[in-house]
Order: sequence, then structure tokens, then C-alpha cells
Amino acid sequence: MKYNAGLLAGIVGWGVAQILKFLLYMLANHTARLERLVGSGGMPSSHSAMVCAALVATGRICGVDAPLFGVMFIFAAIVMYDAMNVRQAAGLHAKILNDLKRRFADPKKADCSEKELKEFLGHTPLEVFCGALLGIALGFVVPV
Repeated sequence: MKYNAGLLAGIVGWGVAQILKFLLYMLANHTARLERLVGSGGMPSSHSAMVCAALVATGRICGVDAPLFGVMFIFAAIVMYDAMNVRQAAGLHAKILNDLKRRFADPKKADCSEKELKEFLGHTPLEVFCGALLGIALGFVVPV
């Protein structure tokens, strides 16, 4: 049976990282939060694991001198840069805005229907690095 090894490696990378993220959150906070199975942010970066696993699988299939490997490398670099910088900054902004909303909330208002902004968006460099290492390892494990 034929299958797309690059796609499979990426899906496996994402899935393993999300499971690890859930387990690490549960160990650190002594509570299970199902959102950690699909949510962004946290340790390790599932985005980094996904693109690095797909990158390595593509390199194993096509060779590192193939144009497709070059495209995958650039794509992986953009995804990891975005996770560390743009999305992390957006998460920090959300945290500040949520704090401001709480500070200036009207105490007479019983209904606080406004939803808080999502704060788990981006990653620290360590989270991206660990996700990348996980993805690289999984990229070598997935059969091509």
C-alpha cells in the first residue's frame, strides 16, 4: 500500500507532541486539561515537531539536494519563527488585555459574557527547540 511518508511523519510528529504536551501539563499542574490535546502553545511545540518530522521524511525520500527539501526547510523555518515570535507576542498581548479587562470590570455587572482572549498561542525558544528535536527523531522513525 502506498502512502505519503512526509504527510504521515508530520501527523505523527503533531500527535506525539500533543500527547506529550497534555501529559507534561497534567504533571506540572496536577489536573487534566483536554484542551492541551489539541491546543497551541506549551511544551513541546507541536508545530515544530510536525514540520521537522515532515522535513526529515522529505529529505530521506527525495534527498537533501532536492528542491522540495529546500522548500520544506524554508517552510519549517517560517513556522518555527512564527511560533516563537509572532504567536508568542500575541499570547502575551492577550494575557495583558485579559488582566486589564479583569481590573476594569464593572463589579455591578453580574453577567460577564465577554470571553477571555486565548493566552496559550506561541512558544518559548526552548519549547520550539524541543518540538524540533522530537520531530527530527520521529522523521527518522517513520518508514519511507
